[in-house]
Formats: sequence, C-alpha cells, structure tokens
Amino acid sequence: MRPCFACLVLLLCLLGQSNLLGQANLLGQAKQTSRVEIEKEIEFANVDGISLRLDLHLPEEVKGAAVIVYIHGGGWQNGSKSSCPIRWLTEGGFVVASISYRLTHQAIFPAQIHDCKAAVRWLRANADRYGYQTERIGVAGSSAGGMLAALMATSGDVEVLEGDVGGTLEFSSRVQAAVDYYGATDFVLRSVTQPSRANKPGSVVFKLLGGPADEKIDAAKLASAVTHISPDDPPLMVLHGRKDQTVLPDQTERIIERYNQAGLSITAVFEKEAGHGGNVFYQGMNREFVTAFFKRHLN
Repeated sequence: MRPCFACLVLLLCLLGQSNLLGQANLLGQAKQTSRVEIEKEIEFANVDGISLRLDLHLPEEVKGAAVIVYIHGGGWQNGSKSSCPIRWLTEGGFVVASISYRLTHQAIFPAQIHDCKAAVRWLRANADRYGYQTERIGVAGSSAGGMLAALMATSGDVEVLEGDVGGTLEFSSRVQAAVDYYGATDFVLRSVTQPSRANKPGSVVFKLLGGPADEKIDAAKLASAVTHISPDDPPLMVLHGRKDQTVLPDQTERIIERYNQAGLSITAVFEKEAGHGGNVFYQGMNREFVTAFFKRHLN
C-alpha cells in the first residue's frame, strides 16, 4: 500500500513536536543577532581547465559549526552557485557552502557527482583553516541539485561515483544528512512516466546521460539514488509539490518507498498546491523544518 504523507503532521511526528518547535524558537532568536560573512569564488578543484568553485556563507560563530553543502539546480545544464536559496541556514549557526559542478555541455554523468564529492573532501581538508567541524556534513539541493543531493546520501560506498577530482582522496566524501528539494531519484522510472524528459533527444536527462534513459539503462541506474540505498545511508528529507509536472511526485514517492523498505530515516513534505519549485519550499514552516532537520542530525 502506498503511504499517505501529510505535510505538517508527518514532520511533527518524525522530528518530534517539542524538539522541532524548540529549535524553531532558537532559530527565531538567532535571526535577531546573526551576522553573515561570505567568501566567494574559492576554487576547490580544476578539471581540464574548468575551475570548480564554491561560496562559503559563514555564520557569526564559525568555530565548531556544522557544514551544509548546497547544490544548485538548472537541469544540469544551467544554474549557478550564486543562487543559494538556503543561505538562511547560517542564521541557525550552520556554514553553507554553495558549490559549482560541471554542466552537461562540459561533461556527462558521472562528472557531476564526482565534482560534488570533491567539494565535500575539500571542505574536510580545509576545516582547520576556517574552524568549522566536518565530522558530520549535510547536503541539500534543488531540482537537478536535489537529484545530486539524494545521490550523495546513498552512494557513500559506490567507488565508480567517487572519482578523483581535486585530489584530497584521503578525506571522506560521505554526508550525514541530506535534503532533496523535488529532485529525480529513479531515472528508469522516469523513462517510463516522463519519456519526453528522459528519452527525447535534447532533453535534460538525454544530455546528462549522453543518450536516452530507456537505452542507457546502466547509466540511468547509476545516476539513480534508489539504486544505491544501503543500511548505512544517512537520514533524508524530501520536499515536493503535488502539482509538479517537471519532476513528477512519483520520484519522491519512489525513494520514500525504498527508504522505508530499508528501514532508514526519511521525512517527507508534499506541498499540495505547489509545482516545481517556488518560495513556498524555502520560507515559513518549511524553512523551520529544514533547519530543525539539520540541527537534529548534524549537531
């Protein structure tokens, strides 16, 4: 039976009402005193002359702060790290690293996940320089970035997705909590339910995989977070609009199903009236819930 997930009720049940509201109150206090510093255009790797960079959004107190990596959307072909809709997490005491990655006109998959993992390794290698802690790192992403964030969560033991971008291979690329904003998690399913976006020449998935998902089956599976789920995967939070026609809600339903089957921790928010993206996912209670999720699992 497919589970029914009610947005607010499920969040309160899974995170704990008193814990969640208490953390939200602390966040409200932080908003009154927080000061954010930004260090931009820090190169964390260079691949074939392509400079991969990140922007560090630093809270007022950096020492001992947990780090959250943000991965931008744009269909893996557009977008920029300068668009970081979760920078407000600094108000909760987190360091936010908004990263770039190679787009599909520069390289096909798995280059994108290799770059994301390189950023996490760089952050761990440079922790002493800034003073943040990297024992537990979170990741979040929107749309195409949400797909990569979910894949970061489930591919901690997948060697072919690790890559050697940027060096620092002695450091772990694993993350300890992840938030996926309306990202695709099963490209095999998507080739069936959204063939125009997964199989059609020129579509975003066609460009990502270097061919149609219904023919590039191995690549489609490799790029799917659901393929790699294992018992040691970290807690995952997923947010999706019920009226999303760009990435259908069945993508989030699929990873919920698979996480539940594996006995893993997953928190789901379905916005009944939302489409693909929008301020509703980054404001109000959703903002508070995401902050509380990361506080619970990273602090």
